[in-house]
Amino acid sequence: MEEKKDRIKGKGEKPKKPKKQMSLQRRVLRISLIGTIVLGTAALLIGLGIYAVVLADQYITKAFNLSETTAVVIEEVVDVEPLAEAVSSIYLGMTEEERRDPADPAYLERFREITEREDYKKLVDILREYRDMNDVSDLYLVKQIRDTAAGIYIADPEEDPELACPTGFWEESTEENVEKFLNWNGEGKLYAIGYAPGQGWIASSGVPFRNADGEVICYIMADVSIRELLVGMRTFVIWYFLALVVIMTVYILLVMRIMKGRVIRPINLVADAAKKYASDKLEGIEGEEHFTNLGIDSGDEIEHLADTMAGMEKDLGEYVDHLMKVTKEKERIGAELSVATEIQAGMLPMIFPAFPDRQEFDLYASMTPAKEVGGDFYDFFFIDDDHLALVMADVSGKGVPAALFMVIAKTLIKDQALMGELSPGRILMQTNERLCESNTKELFVTVWLAILNVKTGEGMAANAGHEHPALRRAGEAYELQLYRHSPAVATMEGMRFREHEFVLHPGDSLFVYTDGVAEATNARDELYGTDRMIEALNEDPDASPEEVLVAVKSSVDRFVADAPQFDDLTMLCLRYNGSQDAE
Repeated sequence: MEEKKDRIKGKGEKPKKPKKQMSLQRRVLRISLIGTIVLGTAALLIGLGIYAVVLADQYITKAFNLSETTAVVIEEVVDVEPLAEAVSSIYLGMTEEERRDPADPAYLERFREITEREDYKKLVDILREYRDMNDVSDLYLVKQIRDTAAGIYIADPEEDPELACPTGFWEESTEENVEKFLNWNGEGKLYAIGYAPGQGWIASSGVPFRNADGEVICYIMADVSIRELLVGMRTFVIWYFLALVVIMTVYILLVMRIMKGRVIRPINLVADAAKKYASDKLEGIEGEEHFTNLGIDSGDEIEHLADTMAGMEKDLGEYVDHLMKVTKEKERIGAELSVATEIQAGMLPMIFPAFPDRQEFDLYASMTPAKEVGGDFYDFFFIDDDHLALVMADVSGKGVPAALFMVIAKTLIKDQALMGELSPGRILMQTNERLCESNTKELFVTVWLAILNVKTGEGMAANAGHEHPALRRAGEAYELQLYRHSPAVATMEGMRFREHEFVLHPGDSLFVYTDGVAEATNARDELYGTDRMIEALNEDPDASPEEVLVAVKSSVDRFVADAPQFDDLTMLCLRYNGSQDAE
């Protein structure tokens, strides 16, 4: 049970916090609630906008019509142009500093003469009368000045001093607003909506007075409070939300009722059947059909799911039967591979010291296969009392084919040598001819073969496409021995193999290996390489052969880290001590 947990979540890792579950019914309820609120809010905003536009247009129309009617009456009774020109003349005749404060009594005193004129008084009376008759906030005359972007009041009937705008009083206006008034062509309604201190939100609309040349003299403006519009909008929102809550409640209850009968219940049936299926499988109960007779006829994806589960149950039963057969076969193959691994390991010299009665040398070798069985091999044996054969080889490919070819190659090499042949080149030549006879899979083997006279230290080696050996002279460091190779064994009939003479002196060490060392690869696809290998060998050059192999293997493991082993890893190290007879 603990091993299973380790495979699932990994050793040393903290278990993940279980994800909080939410039922489908609650999920649908949440989605329905959010959807209803979003749609309701959107409808509210649209309805509120339409409501505001319609009512605002009514207020604007009221102000505009009143302005038009009053303008007609004023034109019949009062000549507005002299009054407007007088106010404008006084305003424009002052410096910017003099008209800086429009509420200054000294500033307003300049316009007192205009307010005492009879035509002005008639104008104010008409404005006051029509204002009171039509229940509007204000009705007044104003002139727009383009040069100073200001609106100057000509006549305002307001009695409240705090709200009244005396004749000559000006208000700053934006250039855009001034141009809007001065360039109005009579189409639509001239209006503006804004906030006035003491009056709240108002809709202002008006029409211009024009002289005989069609030039705008001033404007008559009517202000209508839109307080009732805001109150109506607030009432609309309250009633709308009350209605929305009722509709939303009814809608959600209806959705839940439909969901429970059409979705939740069928899904629960499928889930219960799945639990029963799993329970029966654990208990070994066979033959029962769990998904076939659920009675789901919804005609939608849930019915399709139930039918799919029924088909899956049938297919899964067949798959389990097939899997059991495959598992048994895999177990059989695994057992056979395990035996093959033991057999292959038994074919390699594994007992050290290999020749405890021989003091001329120390020797150690190891092989770590990339799979259950490998294609690398090493060997060492005495041909006679004085000549020691050393073999390091690597068969192309991996796995069982390479292992079988390795057994044949190892046997042929050793048989040829034990017949008394002391030439590595001729041994490889005879082995090559035998291997080429029935090499239908076109496998080949790289071989380094040396025959060493342990009495004199003299040796002869042949390298058939194998890695360069590393040699250490006594008291010095390991170095690669670079020379031309011969082709690999079993590549072509009639091959001859070049031989190299060498001499070992007491204290010298020889290290041979397969490409699994130099081509070991880490997670970044970097190769270990011979440079790192030489560094590992020279960390302790005086180490024993066994310690040398352990040091190189540890260096490779650190470099590779968690990356999978790329190839078989085979090494052999010999230290020559010299002959006692020679001493």
